[in-house]
Amino acid sequence: MIGIKQESTTGDILRHAADRYGDLPLLAAPRNPARPYHPQGCEFSFAQVATFMENLAGYYAEAGYGFPHRIALALASRPEHMLHKLAMNSLGICCVPVNPDYRTGELVYLIDHSQVDLIITLASEQDRITTALQQTHHQPPVVTLEAFEQGLPPAAQSRSSVQPHHDTPASILYTSGTTGRPKGCILSHRYELASGDWYARQGGLVSIQPRSERLYNPLPLFHVNASILSFYCMLLTGNCQIQPDRFSVSRWWQEVRESRATVVHYLGVIIPMLLKQPPSAQDRDHQVRFGYGAGVEPQLHQTFEDRFGFPLVELWGMTEMVRTLTDNMPPRKVGTRAFGKAVPGLDVQVVDDNDNPVPDGTPGEMVIRYSAETPRKDFFSGYLDNDQATEEAWRSGWFHTGDVVIRDPDDGMLHFMDRDKNIIRRAGENIAAAEVEAQLLLHPQVRQVAVIAVPDQVREAEVLACIVLKDDANPEQTLDPATLSEQERADLARSCFDFCHENMAYYKAPGWVWFTAEIPTTGTQKIQKHRLFAPGMDPRKQPDMIDMREHKRRN
Repeated sequence: MIGIKQESTTGDILRHAADRYGDLPLLAAPRNPARPYHPQGCEFSFAQVATFMENLAGYYAEAGYGFPHRIALALASRPEHMLHKLAMNSLGICCVPVNPDYRTGELVYLIDHSQVDLIITLASEQDRITTALQQTHHQPPVVTLEAFEQGLPPAAQSRSSVQPHHDTPASILYTSGTTGRPKGCILSHRYELASGDWYARQGGLVSIQPRSERLYNPLPLFHVNASILSFYCMLLTGNCQIQPDRFSVSRWWQEVRESRATVVHYLGVIIPMLLKQPPSAQDRDHQVRFGYGAGVEPQLHQTFEDRFGFPLVELWGMTEMVRTLTDNMPPRKVGTRAFGKAVPGLDVQVVDDNDNPVPDGTPGEMVIRYSAETPRKDFFSGYLDNDQATEEAWRSGWFHTGDVVIRDPDDGMLHFMDRDKNIIRRAGENIAAAEVEAQLLLHPQVRQVAVIAVPDQVREAEVLACIVLKDDANPEQTLDPATLSEQERADLARSCFDFCHENMAYYKAPGWVWFTAEIPTTGTQKIQKHRLFAPGMDPRKQPDMIDMREHKRRN
């Protein structure tokens, strides 16, 4: 494994890795004949990636780009995204990845807020970018990947003579957030390398073997998980990242088998989709040693491991700090929401609304730091042009994660409850929306669900379940609720209610049920609850909302 120093940059480390690992593969795309690029798959060795970095950097430098320029990459999850990012970072250019699912308004915001100096995109995406630029105040030039080697427009501003160093911004990643506009998280070279180094040293069930791992990561490259956490772990350890274009339940096992993956990354939403596939004699026909991810529903955790034959190791991380907490040491807390405990280099406290520590076994917000002496070491550098938000997040010397957890008084293990905005307080009872969602996802006719709080005149708040249904005729398809009669909707709502009421404390069952054809998500399938209803709208007045409150009684 390659050790990193405080002053290391990503370019330095790649050159060192290329010398050490040479022809070993670093980056690959699995075979997919339906994909418009590399349909038969591809692999780039460490030496090839280093050569690409130097060659691409030459084009950027010739056009005058360097520190402190920023360049947006709208290349989806093509391997070329990482090649260009490395090239830009080697010159001190900051990479601003673009979510391919962004609509025009979101693109306008990103371009104007990040003030990028150039946009690199695909020919197929050029019209979408051009449409957004018609509404932006900031007007950077656009170059397609296909025309890149024909030359770049000269940089509008001169580059500095400053060479990249460990604190130089390497990326600006925009967080989805729960309310308001996304914030741009500035990530330095040091942050990105420290993230990979931390992953590589986890140990226990998360044992990364040098020169032998092939890590399949279906998360997109505009996300911190794939482009930083797993990629730099592979880079530092002489291993290979397998990067599909996106998660596909129908292609998952084929790509995992053909790519000879030994590690897979997952999100909680992926697990029930894989479990709902028909059992097959090939369920254990793979080389996967462990899965690494977050959000597996407790009821499905052991079921998945028993069927497919490898552990799902739960982690916690966020864009602002992706040195993960991990439940990686046996005996694991399978069937719970445990995700690890404080370790040297990652202090944890659980606090109340006034930032006072709460007793173990009591829910509170998780706050974190590197150490008392250097609380911000290896964290993000701050929110772009928002010092107030940065300092607010760091109040009292701890970074406030916004996640509500419980620390086990016996072993210090942290258990996730929910985001603080997703705790529903009903008649003095705290209800974790995630717990209700986990139960509803077990209902045979539920495809997706988002649980939120709505006002209640008597009980302060009530539980609302927004549900996407499966089509009985074709379980792979979503059922349009507009095709249901009023009686059919009422019967399905009662079925969902009873399913919760029979398996959970009565007060946790949804008092309101609403069927919808779609729940808004980010590109990483994270549900965006703030987009379910228009700002200022009372969800209870939404057409076809079904009131189940009269059925909420103690048995």
